[in-house]
Amino acid sequence: MAGVISTPVAGAERPSAVGARDLARATATRQRRGSRFKIWAGSVCTALVVLPVALASLLPLPEANAQDLSERRLPPLSAGHLLGTDQLGRDLLSRILHGGQVSLSVGVLAVLVSGLIGIVAGAAAGFFGGWVDALVSRFLEAQLALPLLMMLLLVVALFGPSVTVITCVIAVAQWPEVARLTRSLVLVEREKPYVAAARVLGLRGWQILTRHIVPNVVRPVSLVVLLLLAQAVLLESALSFLGAGPQRPFATWGRIISDGQAYITTSWWLVTLPGLVIALLVVGVNLLGDGLRDRTRRRKGAGA
Repeated sequence: MAGVISTPVAGAERPSAVGARDLARATATRQRRGSRFKIWAGSVCTALVVLPVALASLLPLPEANAQDLSERRLPPLSAGHLLGTDQLGRDLLSRILHGGQVSLSVGVLAVLVSGLIGIVAGAAAGFFGGWVDALVSRFLEAQLALPLLMMLLLVVALFGPSVTVITCVIAVAQWPEVARLTRSLVLVEREKPYVAAARVLGLRGWQILTRHIVPNVVRPVSLVVLLLLAQAVLLESALSFLGAGPQRPFATWGRIISDGQAYITTSWWLVTLPGLVIALLVVGVNLLGDGLRDRTRRRKGAGA
């Protein structure tokens, strides 16, 4: 009947006051889109550098150290030389790609070693505490108080600028950041109920640490190690630019820039193009690491 007022049935769904436009403007949605863009852009930038460097030996490129004085300082897009040649007639693209193999190898090995040292030291300090924590913390404070580049130059001057020495020096320089993060995460994890349950079951301290706590903190720590890759490449390039990097015949990115700085006003590509490659890799790694870190934080927030 027309005069009867209908009442809502219990359990019936009501239309939501939040529309699709409101959801699109939500902070969580914008953060999700931002993390996706960072991961996508970082992956593209990193792949544009890493893939050609990894495949440099398979690409039809001239010999990186082959000199031809009749083709000195040819500009980019010259015949047979996509990025031009340097002051000795060597193909710049070949030198950048082969030099990237040295720079990336040093960077990857350095972050792996620093990550391993940092995880072991930070986990031990956070879990056992006491004198272990005090010893690790004093080492951290002492190293962080030293000027980084000056310390690297001093060690390289004492032990020689070999690839092994530079890799170890960069690894030792970077482990405090990994150790501090690992220590803070372990301090949180050791107070959780599953650790107390493991103690009740009779597991020893090092068993709890290696089997339960470390696997739970490896993922966020690995993101920091990924971000340290960009710093390691920059440190290696800085040492090579200053003449303390791997010596010839290794054509590292820093040495290529150092050799071409005398011609920067007449042959800009000798410095600009290697610098752009370094910048592209650093930006790509940082975007990728930031995007993965944002996604991890969002998942933790949703799980909480």
